[in-house]
Amino acid sequence: MTDHQHRIVVIGAGFGGLETVYRLKGTSASITLIDRRNHHLFQPLLYQVATASLATSEIAWPIRHLLRNRLEVTTLLATVTGVDSNERRVLLQGGDSVSYDTLVISTGARHAYFGHDEWEPFAPGLKTLEDSTTIRRRLLLAFERAERETDPKRQSAHLTFVIVGAGPTGVELAGTIAELAKVTMPPDFRNIDTRKARVVLIEAGPRVLAGFAEDLSDYAQRSLENIGVEVMLGQAVSECTADGVVYGGKILEAKTILWAAGVRASPAAEWLGVPADRAGRLVVSPDLTVPGHPDIFAIGDTAAISAPDGSPVPGIAPAAKQQGRYIADVIRHRLRKADAPAPFSYKHDGSLAQIGKRRAVIDFGWMKLRGALAWWIWGIAHIYFLIGVRNRLSVAISWWWIYTRDQRSARLITQGRSAPGQTESS
Repeated sequence: MTDHQHRIVVIGAGFGGLETVYRLKGTSASITLIDRRNHHLFQPLLYQVATASLATSEIAWPIRHLLRNRLEVTTLLATVTGVDSNERRVLLQGGDSVSYDTLVISTGARHAYFGHDEWEPFAPGLKTLEDSTTIRRRLLLAFERAERETDPKRQSAHLTFVIVGAGPTGVELAGTIAELAKVTMPPDFRNIDTRKARVVLIEAGPRVLAGFAEDLSDYAQRSLENIGVEVMLGQAVSECTADGVVYGGKILEAKTILWAAGVRASPAAEWLGVPADRAGRLVVSPDLTVPGHPDIFAIGDTAAISAPDGSPVPGIAPAAKQQGRYIADVIRHRLRKADAPAPFSYKHDGSLAQIGKRRAVIDFGWMKLRGALAWWIWGIAHIYFLIGVRNRLSVAISWWWIYTRDQRSARLITQGRSAPGQTESS
């Protein structure tokens, strides 16, 4: 690298970070992409790995492979521990650092337990591949343990699945687990009837899919109940343990609890010592720079900014990609010493959520869809955004097999941690 070459460092290879790198192709800058994992993950389909519908390799791709033809891009597998904005250095675990002229922070988010982080071992969330395989392991082991259990009460606890939070992730998990238990699994077991499994979706708010139109929310709730999901609204969870949950003052014994109730941003605001919102997201300027740091951008789940109508920009993949495209344009203008583009303006393309094998809801604003047609559009949209022909074909075949045969091919129990209080043979 020559002395005059502009150094761009991007932290995070999620949708926003990777889009930024893609859109900077052809500039004279050198680019360093840092991520603590070696893969880019298609998060919208994580729940399908967790529920044994897809394999991990179908929704994740090695970062180095994706950027193998970009000789100006250096990829580093490392954990960022801080940012020295005075010296313009990104600090890495182990004592190393990377210098920058422009920094892009796209570090994503983790699940939030609203001040009860001690619940996490009992109620894992779903943000990473490791989360998805942990959940899949717990789900499948629950059926295996129920098959061996002779005590009816303990058997019932093994066959009770609780999902906390009724946003898109919670709804998709609940619907898929219900179909797994009531349609896919029954022929495989001899001592239990998996159709008697309870799937309980608990939401503190007044309705499921609160971000959707009310009629679509009502349809989603009815659809969940039609496939056997018990929907509990207006009741917050007050305790999670290895034995179950307490919600609305009631105790529910359950050995499998999944968390889909909230997220918290990475500690990027702490790295820089700047204001953040209640979820820990950096409050950014209209051009997505961090106030007081014109050389630092924050995007995706790391950033808090409002849409043109005043509502917060949602933490979804299309929003992160739009932001990545925008800041790449800003950086290009800066490198050419041209006037800055207009402030970032988010365009919401629509909200989608799958409810079950043949049910989904889509809210485009100007048009709302539900049922089988929405399910097909949901599937086509997700396949389109996957990377590579092989992955699109593989996922399409997997879904076709589930749709026609009610079979999920990824029902493998791999090595990992059992739930707290449980052993391999418990």
